[in-house]
Amino acid sequence: MSIGRPIPHTPQKRLLLFSGRSHPDLARRMADSLNVDLGEVELETFSNGETYCRYHESIRGADVFLVQTGCEPVDRNLMELLLMIQAAKLASAKRITAVIPWFPYSRQDRKAKPREPISARLVADMLQLAGADRVLTMDLHAGQIQGFFTIPVDHMTAQQLFARHFRDLGIHGDGVVSVAPDAGRAKVAVRFAEMLEADFAVMHKTRPSRDEVAMTEVAGRVRDKICIVGDDVTTTGSTLLQGAAALKERGASEVWLSVTHALLSEEGLARLASADVAGIVVTDTVPIDALTKPDNVTVLTVAPLLAETIVNVFADDSVSALFGGENQLF
Repeated sequence: MSIGRPIPHTPQKRLLLFSGRSHPDLARRMADSLNVDLGEVELETFSNGETYCRYHESIRGADVFLVQTGCEPVDRNLMELLLMIQAAKLASAKRITAVIPWFPYSRQDRKAKPREPISARLVADMLQLAGADRVLTMDLHAGQIQGFFTIPVDHMTAQQLFARHFRDLGIHGDGVVSVAPDAGRAKVAVRFAEMLEADFAVMHKTRPSRDEVAMTEVAGRVRDKICIVGDDVTTTGSTLLQGAAALKERGASEVWLSVTHALLSEEGLARLASADVAGIVVTDTVPIDALTKPDNVTVLTVAPLLAETIVNVFADDSVSALFGGENQLF
């Protein structure tokens, strides 16, 4: 009786990076940081508005990372990501990670009024139903969104990136104040103050309508200080600029603004261009047109940070270690 020879088992992990159409420039910068080529995927919108997706290479058994941010057109980009995930699942990818720098619908994380949906929860359900095994995202608007998932969610933060930038500008120490625009950002602002060896202040705001903000009180010493107001997202710029005006009224010598996700309309860009602030620092988690970007806006790339996180996920290493265990400040 002959005995069959066992087939040698030599597992080979493969990292494949693919980009949706929401932010290909960021995906290319990530690929450069990873020293890999972007995978070939065909994405097309039919004349009736439907999206088509097909991978042009084998992804069987591969660790697939799909880069798609939640910028406009939000619904099309979200649907495209879902189709990319399912196509990868049906093509027998070993593990599918959705890399979503700006998580769409993250500001709709609870029922603020009767008969409203919890949209962020629905997005989480759709990603899991499509077949995602893991989600990478950055500076979530609300920490409880992680609880909407039953799969791992790796949360990154741009705070170290901002801190390094301001230190390079010489803005740190006793003459600097980290300012939270509201009580919900106080914990992040306190940690940011520690990074810059600075003081801390917090503002109290009221919101008469959805896009209108009225600042009232500033708790903390800001007179003759350089103030840095940090937030996770801005769409119109009104919150940040009214906060800057409130700080100026209370004697701040300079006001800087930092925001991770700059979802700015043309009106918002024009408002920032004429703002009475020393500078505005944002990241490229969403596309920012270099031609329309105001001169007082500095864009920091998160591509190396995202690439480093992908390497750790691929190697099954710790992600929180990249941030000193402080990537869960909410």
